[in-house]
Amino acid sequence: MTELTHFKNKITIAGSGPVGAMLAIILSRENYLVDVFESRPDPRAHNAQQGRSINITLSERAWAALEVIGLDNKVRQYATPLHKRIFHSKDGSLSEQSYGKKNQAIWSISREKLTEILISQAEQETHVNLHFEQRLTYIDFSTACASFSYLKAGRKGHKEVDADYVFAADGAFSKVRRLAQETPRFSYSQRYMEQSYIELTIAANEDGSTKLSPHASHIWPRKDFLLVALPNNNGSFTCTLYLNYQGETSFSSLTTPEAVTGFFLHNFTDVMPLLENPISEFLNKTPNPLFLVSVDPWVINNKVALVGDAAHAMLPFYGHGLNSSFEDCHVIAELIKLHNHDWIKILPAYYLQRKANTNAISKLSNDYFFDISHFESDELLSKKIADKFALKFPELWPSMDEMISFSRDISYEKAREISLEQKIIMTEIMKIKDIQLCWKKDCVYQKLEKMTLIRLLPLLK
Repeated sequence: MTELTHFKNKITIAGSGPVGAMLAIILSRENYLVDVFESRPDPRAHNAQQGRSINITLSERAWAALEVIGLDNKVRQYATPLHKRIFHSKDGSLSEQSYGKKNQAIWSISREKLTEILISQAEQETHVNLHFEQRLTYIDFSTACASFSYLKAGRKGHKEVDADYVFAADGAFSKVRRLAQETPRFSYSQRYMEQSYIELTIAANEDGSTKLSPHASHIWPRKDFLLVALPNNNGSFTCTLYLNYQGETSFSSLTTPEAVTGFFLHNFTDVMPLLENPISEFLNKTPNPLFLVSVDPWVINNKVALVGDAAHAMLPFYGHGLNSSFEDCHVIAELIKLHNHDWIKILPAYYLQRKANTNAISKLSNDYFFDISHFESDELLSKKIADKFALKFPELWPSMDEMISFSRDISYEKAREISLEQKIIMTEIMKIKDIQLCWKKDCVYQKLEKMTLIRLLPLLK
């Protein structure tokens, strides 16, 4: 990089993952000088750490952010469109659920490939310097000065980096966030889930074809645990097994080849022959924790701001952790223009706008684990009624997927508000006398339409 002298401010970004790299590109193009520091080696030259290869799904929110930096077409070359979910019941029967309308899809891509594309682009930006294997040790939250340690020629080095602002894009285990806990009036909570996860693989056939339907996410719901498979563009599938960390059936109890074999044969009979070395992979991998993070505030002294998982790590079951993080970056880009580079206005506006929305999608993701892990092929009557009504009046009854994955102008907060009202309306519909017998009658849908026009339509405007 050739350093220019006419930049607006100097900004430090902690973390060079997809979020840090995207933010660096956005800020560089707005004429800020950006230094990105990463404690790990350059992922383009080293294998990813075990547990970090979990596939990412990209919705319209992510594509909107990628369009801002002109990388949407390049990323799409390495992504696989998913048009539906396919649920695999224990008895081998299949049920399908479309993500959206005809031709609508979310997209699956490996974390490594997405990171590689974004880091490589950031490296090409005129105002970006990338620094790998440099670990953050200290931040002055009043001046945005940060300290980093590193090894050079086998000897430990240390340097201080002055900046006007610091962005923490260093993920769910953010060091910036840990240091922020020593600042006044900083609230932080972290809640671990009972479940942890490991990743398994379904390899492609010898001719490169897939062993499962390629344009779908595949889900094996088993109430207390869950297996999900997402396709890669090389014909393989990345599978994620979510299972209790402790308990009668858990990672802690399944410690022998015999126990693990019995677990798979009993619960995943159809998928076990497809998995690549499932027993040895299960026993050799360390389960990764699932947890939620809540932080308040995200902006400290108008000098240091948290973005992405550093601010709002959430459960992965709706696939919106990265989508919401990219939306953080997109909002920052819009606010820079709206407030004409006035960071006294930009950072508080960013925090106020994003906090409520990420709280909403985090709650939706938390609830969704129960919904999909307890999915039954015989759908609930209330869902049949709602689906029938949505076919007749799609504009009055948007699905959750439509709102959070395909509608760029419906905020997460608004989507959750609409969803909660839909549940209340359906609870009242289910109180209709003999609803099990009369649910197909016009009178049911006339009542549903009337309730929707009065209570839901104002939220949809």
